[in-house]
Amino acid sequence: MNEVVKPRTGSEGVPTAYRLRLPGPTAVPERVRAAMARPVLNHRGPEFRDQLAAAEQLLRPILGTENPVLFFGCSGTGMMEAALLNLLAPGERLLCIIHGQFGERFAAIGEALGAQVDRMEMEWGEGIDIGAVAARLDAARYRAVTVIHNESSTGAVADLAELGALLRDRPEILVVDSVSGLGAVPMRQDEWGVDVVVSASQKALMCPPGLGLVSLSAKARAVVARQTTMPRFYFDFRRALDSANKGETPFTPPTALVAALVEALGMIHAEGLDSVLTRHRALSSALRAGATAIGLPDFTRAPTRSSSVVVLSVPPGLEGGAIVRAMRDRYGSVIAGARNRLAGRVIRIGTMGFLAPSDILTDLQELEQVLVGLGHPLEIGAGVAAAARSLHATTPEMGSAPSQDGKPAASYG
Repeated sequence: MNEVVKPRTGSEGVPTAYRLRLPGPTAVPERVRAAMARPVLNHRGPEFRDQLAAAEQLLRPILGTENPVLFFGCSGTGMMEAALLNLLAPGERLLCIIHGQFGERFAAIGEALGAQVDRMEMEWGEGIDIGAVAARLDAARYRAVTVIHNESSTGAVADLAELGALLRDRPEILVVDSVSGLGAVPMRQDEWGVDVVVSASQKALMCPPGLGLVSLSAKARAVVARQTTMPRFYFDFRRALDSANKGETPFTPPTALVAALVEALGMIHAEGLDSVLTRHRALSSALRAGATAIGLPDFTRAPTRSSSVVVLSVPPGLEGGAIVRAMRDRYGSVIAGARNRLAGRVIRIGTMGFLAPSDILTDLQELEQVLVGLGHPLEIGAGVAAAARSLHATTPEMGSAPSQDGKPAASYG
């Protein structure tokens, strides 16, 4: 009879050694967690209206928009479904650009809603062929085009400026999932002509899971306003827009998560959005450099690589799941593999949210030891040294992730 091994846990049921290094959800700063412990507010009262207004005001520069922002109690997938539910009429056609797992999810949602879905498959890890998209749009009429901004399964970033320019003067609505991008990868919704951006709280926005958000252009709002027979109630954007005009949500929102979001957004603005984006680029570049030095090359080949997740190819003779398990069992560091066609071939590590150079250097120290233990030959210290050189070369003057009180916690170099 096999013995069941229970994880070592502390008094709160959390493993005594635990580092959350996934590409989401991410570690939550203590001051954001503390914000959730404040007294619960009346969701129809003036105090919560002020909080909701603050969340929207602080999000708009990060989204790059003057559009209204709507909030729902759900995950990012919930917002993906809500967007399509509000844009489509029964039988309308949907073009789904697929360059990874979450592009496939958008297509699956469209099919579940009864849309005529055309899947436009791109090579995973590569950029998007804009010419091929243009040709497809010339060949058929669609209600909407979906794309993943930051494909966390592959580390590829879509060129939204090109896609937006292509669709700006066409009737199709450009729908973008930026769940793992917003706050770590530049988003200029209005400038780029993105009609719908959906995102969620648990990634670069440094909050726990459970709060979804969507921003709608005037072009998208006109389509949402149509009377269709699509079944909408909780996720009815028309109802949500009417409530937003009163400073409310149509139904009871996760008030504690909104409080957390306001706190996290305040931290982002205190650091400065440009500095936040620069920090994410520096940390992801350093992790790629360090991993390459120890035989884990970058899987991503797209012209623009993600700043929020690093996807690394597993060397021959090793299996991604074994690395993930060893990191967890030996160090309590929780990284990700893949649950799709890349299973066993890649590992994924988050580089988003409340992170500093020390987090990346720790990742690499642990990876070096794990790989040696799995029989992979490498020079101990090579990964850490390569990452340190990358950090010094890219941002020697930059500080670090803000500390719990918003002040610099350490320096690069």
